Amino acid sequence: MLTNLSIKNYALIEDINIKLQEGFTIITGETGAGKSIMLGAMGLLLGNRADYGSIRDVEQKCVIEGSFNISNYRLKDFFISQDLDYEENTIIRREILASGKSRAFVNDTPVKLTSLNKLGQYLIDIHSQHETLSLGNNDYQFRVIDTIANSESLLLEYKSELRAYKKLQKRLIELKEEQAQAIKEYDYNLFLLNELEEARLVNGMQEELETRYEELSNVEELTENLSSALNLLEQEEIGSLDSLKQARASLARIASLSSTYENLLQRIESVIIELDDLSSEVSDGLDRVEANPEELEAANQKLQEIYNLQKKHSVGQIEELLKIKEELQEKVSVSENAENALSELENAIVKQETKLGSVASQLHQKRNAIVPAFIKEAENLLGDLGMPNARLKIELKKVSNFLANGQDDLSWYLAANKGGDFKEIRKAASGGELSRIMLAVKSILAAQSKLPTIIFDEIDTGVSGDIAQKMAGILKRMGNAMQVIAITHLPQIAGKGNSHFKIFKEDSENATTTKIEELSDKQRVEELAMMLGGKNIGESARAHARALLD
Repeated sequence: MLTNLSIKNYALIEDINIKLQEGFTIITGETGAGKSIMLGAMGLLLGNRADYGSIRDVEQKCVIEGSFNISNYRLKDFFISQDLDYEENTIIRREILASGKSRAFVNDTPVKLTSLNKLGQYLIDIHSQHETLSLGNNDYQFRVIDTIANSESLLLEYKSELRAYKKLQKRLIELKEEQAQAIKEYDYNLFLLNELEEARLVNGMQEELETRYEELSNVEELTENLSSALNLLEQEEIGSLDSLKQARASLARIASLSSTYENLLQRIESVIIELDDLSSEVSDGLDRVEANPEELEAANQKLQEIYNLQKKHSVGQIEELLKIKEELQEKVSVSENAENALSELENAIVKQETKLGSVASQLHQKRNAIVPAFIKEAENLLGDLGMPNARLKIELKKVSNFLANGQDDLSWYLAANKGGDFKEIRKAASGGELSRIMLAVKSILAAQSKLPTIIFDEIDTGVSGDIAQKMAGILKRMGNAMQVIAITHLPQIAGKGNSHFKIFKEDSENATTTKIEELSDKQRVEELAMMLGGKNIGESARAHARALLD
């Protein structure tokens, strides 16, 4: 429950601080006194976005702070999930700066507005006058039924499965489009693929072919120069090898005389071995050089084939052609395996549809099961509120389509008078009847959801007299189980409160300020008397006020 509310530098509020009690709390005040301002401030505590134009003094920051006793509401797991420090007396603070910055804190830990908004849903339900009209809204009607049916977790599961189902459907559309495009390109891609496969390309092929082509194109020059080199290496008397061998023989005769000569002998031996090996390779090269016009033509044709493919695909390496070949194989495979891929995806959609339908059926059953009891309880409450002949009808029809919140078509109908026909609730009910129906619904929801605090902003719109008295009784009973705060213009409701606050404006030389104070018993009599008879309070009005407070 909300135990303390502090508002500083917000709109017409300079600085107010109020302590709130359990039970049924009343807030009254003349039109324009600032009740909506206070509700706006409380909305900021619950994660609403800030309006920077609402800062009273732009030289100072606006601070709104609320203390909540949450010891009895099992919120530890939520705090853990949001990475917040849990305190039985939790303090929420919003700070708004004229610079445009807004900060939020929970127990002095900075939080994002999304987290604050989630926490606020566990703390306070603010019922505005506008929300009464939502009785005719289908989404709101579903929320009421699902809350009473305790089917929120099942609804979350359904929405999760629905997302998966829609994702599969989207993929099916994409796959069909891809396949349609692939079919158009299939013949061309297959031609390109066959062309690359027939080329039998391998890494390194181009370099080998280019080398061999150069050799075959220059046979005479290679033969002449290799022969010359071999002669210079091996020719008797003038060949390099023969000269080195003679030098080795000379050094061998003196090697034993000194380590220097021994080292020279070893070095010349190494040169002879290397030169002998070089001579052998030159000889082998010379043996391989042979004019072969057929092989030359084949190498030339293969190279031209490679060059043409590279030009066609705008690449310069065989490695790039091989990569293009892999990509073409994949594209062709998509077309050739299109039916299998399509069939697999369609089977997955059927399975997901079955799973989704199962969850939707469970949702329908849970919703349908609570409708009779909900109607009975609501009609009993409406009888207490002066609508004894009112009858509700809620139709829940199973449909084939998967909708955002199930496979149900939900409609609420009302017959307000005896013998009257059922009509859609938004068309059948007057403003006062809508207020009473909404109070009945909220009363049932409050018992189900076990919220710490509920705030009614003029739930009594359109009612008066004995009906207002009965409405006050229901609010009073709700206050026995939870904290109920009602902003009202009706003395019948104001008289039922356990505590009573008055909002009023006070003018000074420089500004108008909204203030709030808790009324004593004597002040409550005066306030109720003024609500009954206007500013000229008579003794009869005071007597009536005392009677309302008794």
